[in-house]
Parts: sequence; structure tokens; C-alpha cells
Amino acid sequence: MSKRVVVTGLGCITPLGTSVRQSWSNLLNSNSGITNIKNLPNYESAYKQFSKSIPDTVSVAPVQLDETQFKFLFTDQDNRRLAKFSKFATIATYEALQDADLLWKDAQISGNDNTIKIDESKCDLDHFGCVIGSGIVSIDELYNTSLQLNGNKKKYNPLFVPKILTNMAAGNVAIKFNLRGPCHSVSTACATGNNSIGDAYNFIRLGMQDICVAGASEASIHPLSLAGFIRAMSITTDGISRPFDKNRSGFVLGEGAGILVLESLESALKRNAKIYCEIKGYGISCDAYHITSPSPLGDGASRAIKMSVGNSVDSVDYVNAHATSTKLGDIAEVRAIGNSLKTYRKPNNRNLYVSSNKGAMGHLLGAAGAIESIFTIKTLQENIIPHTLNLEELDPELQEISNGIEFVVNKPKLSHSLQSAICNSFGFGGINTSLLFQKYI
Repeated sequence: MSKRVVVTGLGCITPLGTSVRQSWSNLLNSNSGITNIKNLPNYESAYKQFSKSIPDTVSVAPVQLDETQFKFLFTDQDNRRLAKFSKFATIATYEALQDADLLWKDAQISGNDNTIKIDESKCDLDHFGCVIGSGIVSIDELYNTSLQLNGNKKKYNPLFVPKILTNMAAGNVAIKFNLRGPCHSVSTACATGNNSIGDAYNFIRLGMQDICVAGASEASIHPLSLAGFIRAMSITTDGISRPFDKNRSGFVLGEGAGILVLESLESALKRNAKIYCEIKGYGISCDAYHITSPSPLGDGASRAIKMSVGNSVDSVDYVNAHATSTKLGDIAEVRAIGNSLKTYRKPNNRNLYVSSNKGAMGHLLGAAGAIESIFTIKTLQENIIPHTLNLEELDPELQEISNGIEFVVNKPKLSHSLQSAICNSFGFGGINTSLLFQKYI
């Protein structure tokens, strides 16, 4: 018999803040984490020379990190060995473990002992897993080392390979917190975060682990990645992320990390843990259509949504959409939502709300789904649906195919009748993922 899986801890670092509380508050208050590239401290040295490939109208959504705030988490050795995305994952995991009440409350950091320890009276570390993915390797390390090699320099970083491996966020987090259960890394482009949570969910359901930290981390804001996405016509050059809007023209590149603590219901109840919600379903599919473009009818996304909801279609009140602000992607997703949810709901059922977080924080690639899952969970917890920032005029084509979907605009929507919500994430290669979260009863 499969086990029930609940969420007991949340942690994130985003363009909107360095904690869940700060990020969520800024999202609800229409604050934006997006800024023009000319505002970056290294614009003159790193970006300006590539103005032919990267117009100065382009924006990004960076994490505003005060390194001293989290200095206690990293030894000098960590600072040499960990790439930026691994550090993001460690910071978000620390918050999630704290939130789940799994760390020793009297942990003291002194001398060279920089280890924050998990309270082993509350869990078995041999059955404590770690599933953290990343969409793109550490592009900064790759770029700089390539330049060094091209210049025939002998002394480039001996830790180059460990720093660029996508599984190193998971590996370093497992080492930092002594997590000895399954250690797994997913890399399915922009579906990575949801895919990681879904895999962790299945590991617990099947009894392979009792508790798991799961999510994704991304730190890909760099001239090379920007130039590549601009050349692929994915990024907007007007600097504004406008999901669903008729004037949308592509996404804004962001960075960050989101980590959830997933736990079997039995384990959570045994230690009297706070329970945010229950994960009721997970869907994954492939369009088998194109490497970057979604299937126009959204049939792959529709299959993933149907797989996640099963027979619970009438309980879904809200969809946190992937909605990156691309012309084709938004249309395909709205078709999928309509075909998989609205079509099968009972007549006169309550509203189905849809919004996207990417207007406020851009697109965090592999980390997007993990952070948006956290916001979806907060929606259920606080009975408030965040609106889509910069959605000023709904694309008429979306209006035509929406099948009665209610897009949340202008301000958050208060709704005390929320029962369950979906978070969608889709990635290059045609990967579609969908997670169903439900209030714990």
C-alpha cells in the first residue's frame, strides 16, 4: 500500500527575497524582482561589450544576496568548492529544514565546525533523501574556464568539473546536512523543479525514504545564456515579463532556488510536525513534438495535468501556470488547462482561477517549478491567489480558448473555498509536469 505524502517545510531564495516570507509578501504586493541589465554591478565589464547580441533594453531577475547573512552556512572550503547554484540550494534547504523543525534548536557555530545538524531524535538519516536538480550547468564556471584554456593557461580551477555537474547541488546539500538516503538529481530543463518534487513524492510513496528535501536551483544569469536565449527568440528584449498579455514577447531570465521538505504522513504525525498540505498527484509526459516549441494543442501538457488530478478534477480551484510569457507557450498551456480541467468539471461548479508568478520574478528555468510550487502551497495555506503582474490586456486568442477560466489580474484574489491547486512546469524537449497539492484533512 502506497504512503500518503505531505509537505512540512518550505525554503527559497528568489529575485523577490531571500526567504519564503519575504518572497511571498513581495509577490502579493505587486513588487518586482526584475531589473534592467544596465543596473547589474558587472554590466560595464561583463555585458556592455556584447551589445550587438544583448540589447541594453533586456532585463533579468537576479537574487539580491547579502553574503554575510548566510556566512555561517559555508566554510572557507565550501566557498572554494561550491558553485553559485549549489550555494542557493544550501541556503533554501537550511530555511526549509528550519521551517520543518528538523534542526537542533541549540546549534552553535564555532571555530571550524560549520555543520548545522539535523535532530536525529526526529528522523532516521539513513531514510532521509535529497532530490535537487538544475536545468543548466554552472555557466559562469564553464565560460571562464573555457577562456582560460583558450589562453593556454595551465592553472585553471581543479574543481572545475565538480562545480559544473548538475547533481552537485544535491550532493553538496546531502553532505552539508548528512542526508544518507537516496540522493538524486533531475535535469529536465524548465520542468526540473516539479520533476524533482514528483520523484521525491514517488520515493516516499513507495517506501524508499521517509523524508526528503526536494526542489531545484538555478544560477544562469550570464552574457552567454542571455545571448543564447535571445538568439533562440525566447527572451523579451523590451524588459517586461507579461504572461497572457496580448503584448507579451518572451520571458525574463531569473535565478534562485526552491526547496520543499516532503514527508510520509506517518513520519510527520509521529513527530507532531506542522503540515502545510498533502501532495495528491503527479503527472509527467512528453510532447514528442519539438525541442523548444510546445505542441500547439497542448495535448502533452493536458496528459500531465490529467495524470496529476486523476479523479479529483472537481476539487481543483487554482492553477499556478507555467506561463513564461511566450506567444506559443501561453496559448498551448491555456488549451491544456481548458481541455483537461474545465471540460470535465461538473456544470455550475465553482470558478477555476489561473495566474502566473513570472510577471514578478521572471523565469527561473529549472528552479521555476520548485519556487512556484511553494507559492501554490502558500495560496492554499492562506486562501489567497496571487495575481499575474503586468497582465494589462488579455490576449484575445487566450480569451477565446479559455473556456471560462478566470485569470487573476490587478490584485490577489481572496477565496476561502480553495481545496486543491495545481502547479505546472514545462521544459525544452517537450517535457510536461504537473503537481496536485491539496489542503491536508
